[in-house]
Amino acid sequence: MNRVTAEKTEGIVPVQEAGRIRVQNVSRFFLQDSGPDVIALNNVNLDIEPGKFYSLLGPSGCGKSTLMRIIAGLDEATLGTITLDEEPIRGPHFLRGMVFQDPTLFPWKTIEENIASGLEARGILKEKKHEVQEYIRLVGLEGFEKVYPHQISGGMAQRASLARALVNHPKVLLMDEPLGALDAFTRMQMQEEILRIWQSRGTTIVFVTHDIDESVYLSDKIVIMTPRPGKIKEVIDVPLGRPRSRNHPDFWRIRSRILRIFGFSPDFADSYHI
Repeated sequence: MNRVTAEKTEGIVPVQEAGRIRVQNVSRFFLQDSGPDVIALNNVNLDIEPGKFYSLLGPSGCGKSTLMRIIAGLDEATLGTITLDEEPIRGPHFLRGMVFQDPTLFPWKTIEENIASGLEARGILKEKKHEVQEYIRLVGLEGFEKVYPHQISGGMAQRASLARALVNHPKVLLMDEPLGALDAFTRMQMQEEILRIWQSRGTTIVFVTHDIDESVYLSDKIVIMTPRPGKIKEVIDVPLGRPRSRNHPDFWRIRSRILRIFGFSPDFADSYHI
């Protein structure tokens, strides 16, 4: 851990055990009153290793957000099972923290109160209140504790959402296109923040994106998903060191491989999204 990271994460209690997610034979059907049923996921199998950074990559409608919602316990599989450390997932739980594209902060609560809301709901805010300030510092929101969501930028709101999930010490952090609404510069800055926090905390991350460059820059493994019905086409290892250079030849080789999987020419150099 470098000096900057050590200074910024001092006092934060690390994850004692990162979680393993197993997705086994999962399908999700949506029944229609008229017309054929929608098959969002079809027989998906995936083993998400503890402490690793996984990205679910694919075009809109491929089922990546549906899979994420089932892992989070916000939806149920029609067939198959999903477990966290061999325990079946049944409904939401603080051990699986969730960060959405929209920060979903409570507008009537201050940033500090928003970050503390999960601890308050669990009835442990009194003994854990000191950690709220630690996570405010971790995500770079010192000085904004008493402001309200409408008074800060989208990037700052997403930092607050991230802190709200992390203060519960989840084994798995689920992020559903959390940077999609940000401008390019803020997005790259938040990518660095997410990596820094992940490296200091050691939790498992599952990150939904349709940005190829983002997936290569962030991930240990990239899960390529096909259009509906959603299936896993391939899982790509990203054996690049950190910090990563977006201009390194190995970065571009992995990027070109992904483009070929989706049917694009490797020379399609300006294709950042799919």
